[in-house]
Amino acid sequence: HVQLVESGGGSVQAGGSLRLSCAASGYIFSRHCMGWFRQAPGKEREGVADIDMYGNTNYAGSVKGRFTISRDNAENTLYLQMDSLKPEDTGMYYCADLALGGYCSGDYWGIETLWYWGQGTQVTVS
Repeated sequence: HVQLVESGGGSVQAGGSLRLSCAASGYIFSRHCMGWFRQAPGKEREGVADIDMYGNTNYAGSVKGRFTISRDNAENTLYLQMDSLKPEDTGMYYCADLALGGYCSGDYWGIETLWYWGQGTQVTVS
């Protein structure tokens, strides 16, 4: 079965950086679109970035130019490098695997049932 385990969250001052990791297992990682999502207190979960099986990336406008999504298929690991962090980046960050396969689309971000989810890692920016 699909298992996703996030790590790397923490507390950081505005302007700082964090790198999130997601260890994946239970499926062929290299053939799947992967995404990062976040949920701030009192708000709905939102898409942050995704990366398809070829390495093509897509970002939410609010993080473009500050965050970088990447993947290491040999290590079955997904990353999110977050720079120039802002207080509004605070939230629980989730790694997700698209059940449909290797091609990503922003249209998929709002359909939670299309994704397998990790347990999340907290990011707090003050």
